[in-house]
Amino acid sequence: MSRNARADSLSLLLFTLRSGKLMAINLLKVSEIIPCPPLTRLPESHPHVKGVATLRGEALSVIDLSRAIGEQPLLAPEAGCLIVTDVSRSKQGLHVQAVSKIIHCLTTDIRPPPYASGVKSFITGVTQVDGTLVQVLDIEKVIHGIAPARITAPPKGLPAEHAQLLAGARILVVDDSQVALQQSILTLRNLGLECHTAKSAREAIDVLLELQGTAAQINILVSDIEMSEMDGFALTRTLRETPDYQELYILLHTSLDSTMNAQKARDAGANAVLTKFSSPELTECLVTAARAVAGS
Repeated sequence: MSRNARADSLSLLLFTLRSGKLMAINLLKVSEIIPCPPLTRLPESHPHVKGVATLRGEALSVIDLSRAIGEQPLLAPEAGCLIVTDVSRSKQGLHVQAVSKIIHCLTTDIRPPPYASGVKSFITGVTQVDGTLVQVLDIEKVIHGIAPARITAPPKGLPAEHAQLLAGARILVVDDSQVALQQSILTLRNLGLECHTAKSAREAIDVLLELQGTAAQINILVSDIEMSEMDGFALTRTLRETPDYQELYILLHTSLDSTMNAQKARDAGANAVLTKFSSPELTECLVTAARAVAGS
């Protein structure tokens, strides 16, 4: 099986904060861009939440992105604009200095962040635009720092049939967001399961090859879609083109609305697709996967 990345197209929205350095977010995660509206500050809200705006009759939490990622505050706090995002089952506004432009690139153009960026970094990848470094925002980490997803154990324990099915699951979780990876790991641990992990598609392929033919051979892959270098669709296609992985159960796990990705996931060869992050729904999907693996 080739470790070479398969290229998919990707659109990025470029924006700046006070420092002027270019940052980016996947355009599919953006609902709209609006001038910063009047905000209502709520008592006891998270310090990174500037306030709440009313958008077409609905409340929208506005995140001070500069503070959330440890940057200098904007020079004019009431200026700038909002990038309204729809990520992981919720909408939020990101207050930024200015929106620059939209660029179109390939997933292979997005490289992993530099090693020195460390675990506290809020980026999932970097790329070059006209010779300028662009950092791709880890929006899941920003949101998690303000409103962590609740990871709950099954209220009365798993039914015996489900526990027996999951006992035969050998799972590999792939995600380039450390926060999202930990969310999945905690859900699995609450089910009494351990798993292998990878932070990129290339690393996932290495794990699959290393364990192939052993007692620990992976039979269920849970992979993020929006990853640098090789995304989840490309990883799935690569695996389906390899005879040894024709029967591997592949669940694509995305911060985008899974209904938007359902057809593309099927076309790539995935068995199922799920929107992050719901611990009960991930559990249900893993039971379905384990049942399919047991019956194959």
